[in-house]
Amino acid sequence: MDIKKVDTAVLFTDPQNDVLSPKGANWGAVGPSVTENQTVENMERIFKAAKSTGYAVFISPHYFYPTDSGWRMNGPLEADEFRTGTFARRGPLTLEGFANSGADWLDRFKPYIEDGKTIVVSPHKVFGPETNDLILQLGKRGIRKVILGGMLANMCVEAHLRELLERGFEMAVVKDATAGARHPVWGDGYQAAMINYRFLAHAVLSTDEAVDRMR
Repeated sequence: MDIKKVDTAVLFTDPQNDVLSPKGANWGAVGPSVTENQTVENMERIFKAAKSTGYAVFISPHYFYPTDSGWRMNGPLEADEFRTGTFARRGPLTLEGFANSGADWLDRFKPYIEDGKTIVVSPHKVFGPETNDLILQLGKRGIRKVILGGMLANMCVEAHLRELLERGFEMAVVKDATAGARHPVWGDGYQAAMINYRFLAHAVLSTDEAVDRMR
């Protein structure tokens, strides 16, 4: 995979407190994987590399609004997200209560995301970008290749990987700039994702490799 800033962008899914902060609603499930992978530190390294070399950066966030509680069918993880209030916002047209909430960006990422240059697309509602404007925003900028990371490895990251592949994008996943939940019954989400990344992605890179190839 030939990585050049003219047609390659960095994409992070869900760089939010509920899945990356020790104070987040899901830290008990994801914390060990985030810590072992140094996910936060590696995501920041990629942010820094992208900003210093002129790569476009995209954020695909996950938000739930009060009206979403009217959904009548949810999968296991969706049901758990609603139970814990994960990614909850008070409404699509207000930022009341957003700052420092579980849906907000991790503090150390805010300088990169809120610099007026990062493209924050509309929220995805389940796991993939089928429900937001990510593909439009990438296409309008001539992006055909994506360096992908964020949370959760086997859910939103993998769902974005699969849909972007189906839309004809060339995809690299940064394996230590993501993490997954561990569940006593469902299993280790990170290990499940690593298997599928190797089958699906055009490249599976470490942060060291991704940063080096972005120069």
